[in-house]
Amino acid sequence: MANEWNYSGTLTVGLTEIAQAQMHVKEVAARTPLQQNRVLSERYGCNVLLKREDLQVVRSFKLRGAYHLIKSLPEERLVRGVVCASAGNHAQGVAYSCRTLGIPGKIYMPSTTPRQKVNQVAFFGGPDVEIILTGDTFDDAFNEAIKASRKDDLAFIHPFDDPKIIAGNGTIGKEIMEAVDTAPDFVFVTIGGGGLAAGVAAYVKAVSPTTKIIGIEPEGAPSMRASLDAGEVQTLDTIDKFVDGAAVKRVGELTFRMCREMLDDIIIVPEGKACTAMLDLYNENAIVVEPAGSLPIAALDLYREQIAGKTVVCVISGGNNDVDRMQEIKERSLVFEGLKHYFMVSFPQRAGALREFLDEVLGPDDDITRFEYTKKHNKDNGPALVGIELKNRQDYDPLVERMNKKGLNYVELNKDPVLFNLLI
Repeated sequence: MANEWNYSGTLTVGLTEIAQAQMHVKEVAARTPLQQNRVLSERYGCNVLLKREDLQVVRSFKLRGAYHLIKSLPEERLVRGVVCASAGNHAQGVAYSCRTLGIPGKIYMPSTTPRQKVNQVAFFGGPDVEIILTGDTFDDAFNEAIKASRKDDLAFIHPFDDPKIIAGNGTIGKEIMEAVDTAPDFVFVTIGGGGLAAGVAAYVKAVSPTTKIIGIEPEGAPSMRASLDAGEVQTLDTIDKFVDGAAVKRVGELTFRMCREMLDDIIIVPEGKACTAMLDLYNENAIVVEPAGSLPIAALDLYREQIAGKTVVCVISGGNNDVDRMQEIKERSLVFEGLKHYFMVSFPQRAGALREFLDEVLGPDDDITRFEYTKKHNKDNGPALVGIELKNRQDYDPLVERMNKKGLNYVELNKDPVLFNLLI
């Protein structure tokens, strides 16, 4: 089902609109630092600068566009209140704006939204903000919010497809260019609905046409890439909701037109690679990011040759990550990096078979992290689910060779997405 929204206005986001947005944005949003990152710079042989939007009061860039749009409403519309839909970060920006301006707000969020984000929305919004959890995806919540907007005659605060939202986001590009001595060669920016990429590109391209703007999408929700390939906005049938801040089935009409005009490339990043980037940022730099915020960092590895010797800005879009997700994040990272493998193994029905597997099949650095029989009451005749973590990905082939030499009957679950998702 496509979003019940269609922006049909003309493209009107440029330097003037972004400068006007800055007058509103500076009332509530921090001028976040642009930090040189030594670890990433040395790893990729270039100058990597991080625009730290995770340090905003709501821990994401979303406050900028939300506040600018709400503050721009006519007084008679403003006092009635607003309604929005969000997977989390936009909701926090709207909630904070409502409390700051003293107006009521209704916020629709997918039922799958991490609890941490729901709690933060309630904290920032206070008693005047009502939270409604509905549907499984952003698009489900979006359509319910549109219905409420029409029914109650409330101003709808779109998360990305509105000139005011885009102009507010464009203040990030303005701050980047004002913070550097020379224009960056590349700016890497996450794409969900496209509002951040469109806003940043609008300012950066206007003052530095040679700077390349690279959009980053998660592999499980490449809605902008699909739309650009088709020449018009497309609605994806299904998406992987893991990168919740960028898991959008359908990008905006206006953001599509702006990104088509101004983006130099789009990189698709696997969710597992984003997880590795999240863990590296935390372990090496003590920076906590959410999956969508890690995408530009993960993309550096895929653009390694092009960025060598260049100055690269990565917009860290948000840091609202629920600590309860860390085990899943680590698991996805290990599987993607080839360090975690799952097998369904049918052991010979005789005494000592499991001991032989441990002694003769596992390598000296291999570790069993999961073991369970699939038939709880008939272990002798049922296969076992075995999870093995390797120290190096190069240890995988020798492990499989030893399993084959031993004559074991097994299925590699990593190579069977259906079974993997069902059992793991």
